[in-house]
Amino acid sequence: MRQEFPDLLPHYYRVNRLWSGSYFAGSVGGAPLTVLRQYIEQQNRPG
Repeated sequence: MRQEFPDLLPHYYRVNRLWSGSYFAGSVGGAPLTVLRQYIEQQNRPG
């Protein structure tokens, strides 16, 4: 990331992260809810 987007470096070093921990936007490309639910349930959870 640092090599591909060097303009983000000043922001990263100032706040020590690139993304907000409180916001997420995503797309599932029209997948059925059952498939989406199964995918979410199989994800690792923070310890």
